[in-house]
Amino acid sequence: MDTDGRRLAKARLPEGVAGVRRLHAMVGEQLGVLGERLGQDGEGVEVLVGIETDRGPWVQALVAAGYTVFAVNPLSVDGYRRRHGVSGAKSDAGDAHMLADMVRTDSHQLRPVAGDSPEVEAIKVVARAHKTLIWERTRHTQRLRHALRDYFPAALEAFTDLDAGDTLELLGQAPDPHAAAQLSRSKIRAALKRARRRDIDTKAAAIQAVLRGEHLDRPPVIAAAYAATTRSAVAVLTTLHEQIAALESEVGAYFGRHPDAEIILSQPGLGMITGARVLAEFGDDTDRYDNAKCRKNYAATSPITRASGKKKTVHTRYIHNDRLIDALMSQAFSALRASPGARAYYDQLRARGAGHNPALRQLANRLVGILHGCLKTRTLYNETTAWSHHTNKINNTAAA
Repeated sequence: MDTDGRRLAKARLPEGVAGVRRLHAMVGEQLGVLGERLGQDGEGVEVLVGIETDRGPWVQALVAAGYTVFAVNPLSVDGYRRRHGVSGAKSDAGDAHMLADMVRTDSHQLRPVAGDSPEVEAIKVVARAHKTLIWERTRHTQRLRHALRDYFPAALEAFTDLDAGDTLELLGQAPDPHAAAQLSRSKIRAALKRARRRDIDTKAAAIQAVLRGEHLDRPPVIAAAYAATTRSAVAVLTTLHEQIAALESEVGAYFGRHPDAEIILSQPGLGMITGARVLAEFGDDTDRYDNAKCRKNYAATSPITRASGKKKTVHTRYIHNDRLIDALMSQAFSALRASPGARAYYDQLRARGAGHNPALRQLANRLVGILHGCLKTRTLYNETTAWSHHTNKINNTAAA
């Protein structure tokens, strides 16, 4: 599409090198035509590309070719579609046309793809995979819990932590009520010992007593069917445990080699894994965020204001990067123990009537601003500097 909105060429491109090569040829043809029209070689022409993702081989190839690439949120595309038509019609060709039109008319409102380093992209790959496996473990644990509730409620009473190693070992050995009732105390003790539990004898006796107690049963054929699914769930959870541990070491290794790791680890509440997630989702392009407010808006920790006439309301941002906000809220919760300033700020918010989650989100917003300042100035976190203004305000209030 040219600057006047006329479509110059249209094609469905294949995946891989062939598709990228074909796109370059199409662009080259149009630059040649433009050069003939203007009497020049077309070297000064800027090529703008709109695409609904900010990662992947295609995006990297487009950036490497020198194109200005804008990653457009699919929600923005959907809003732009309704701006030009109310029928609800949708097609890949229509979306491509809209993306081209958006970067033609509204490129000043769009965010170019950040120039993150390959190192932070590698951290993002392993950190996201690690977090995905943790979420999968939670889903499989909940499925196992629902299944046990249907045919083996004694297991839920005996084992409080379903995804723990000793629980999975014992459920693998005895996945149905009859087999569980036959478990000897020595087998239970051995499983607890391998899981490094404390007070093993007392816990083993309690587990055995529950498993041998009276509970509602299902017919044997149904219990056997459920037992088969439980064995499968135990195998999946065991594998997930192993792979999560393996990826955790990979996350630490990749993150530890990044030049921003020392600054991020100096922040209160950020350890190796959470710090890697924060760095991966924020990226390391120094020009990506103009100021701390931009970083807070991207993190979705800052509130949004809706004003119309005399009515003005403040709301939480619900459209956000789930992985980033999860890591930042974890940081804020951990910072309550690691930072006296963070604790005092949180307590002040609670005293004003804020609930736990809203106060935690405001604390996360404050911590994002502190992180931004440390990264911009290339300095480590300092408790006194970070909370001096807040501490002085508390002291002045107390003195009054």
